Amino acid sequence: MSLAVGVELRRIRESKKLSLRSVATAVGVSASLLSQVETGKTQPSVSTLYALVNHLGVSLDGLMGQHRPSLTMAQTPERGTVASDAVVQRSNEMPTIEMENGVVWERLADGGSDVADPLIVTYSPGASSSVEGKLMRHTALEYGVLIEGELILKIDFEEYTLLPGDSFCFDASRPHMYQNISTRPAKGIWFVIGRREMAYKSLADLGLSPLIADRKLKSAVDVLEVMKSQRGE
Repeated sequence: MSLAVGVELRRIRESKKLSLRSVATAVGVSASLLSQVETGKTQPSVSTLYALVNHLGVSLDGLMGQHRPSLTMAQTPERGTVASDAVVQRSNEMPTIEMENGVVWERLADGGSDVADPLIVTYSPGASSSVEGKLMRHTALEYGVLIEGELILKIDFEEYTLLPGDSFCFDASRPHMYQNISTRPAKGIWFVIGRREMAYKSLADLGLSPLIADRKLKSAVDVLEVMKSQRGE
């Protein structure tokens, strides 16, 4: 189920009474390019989409959640038909965003939770998260595992070649970029906690004790360390 992302971005921008030119300037693109994105004449790159949602103050789930598919209900002998914690989202109902340069996001079932954005991410041969070749950064904690193909992950001055089964986690405020330089599509599963505050909320939703008030989460590693300490590992 492909989404008209541009239409939704324009609706959000206009609801905040922001001019097209001011938003374009803020995210570092031309007004003509943003206009083409909003009218569906072109698709944004991953880096441009992140810049837009951050500037407009909307999460990826907020953007894609405007088109939530119907949910499959679970049958139980005791209670009849009830909403299940393991709600099924059919493969042909996945909200999908197709971006510039062959990058596709498909949102997995999230049960209405705002803890994280679960995505199937595909990079076609030659695709990258930034068409301009620039490293992007945004407020998020990013986790993922590659299940098909080969993908280059650049973070700061380091470069990693991801193969099927390789996983990663990092604070996405660090400059980074994904790139597929192979001849086959690269596909993986991503979990993105869209804002730093959501990292705290995710710990609470996982049943962990509240964090000490003055403790700050500076990276994905900090989150993992807190989870380990709370579980007594």
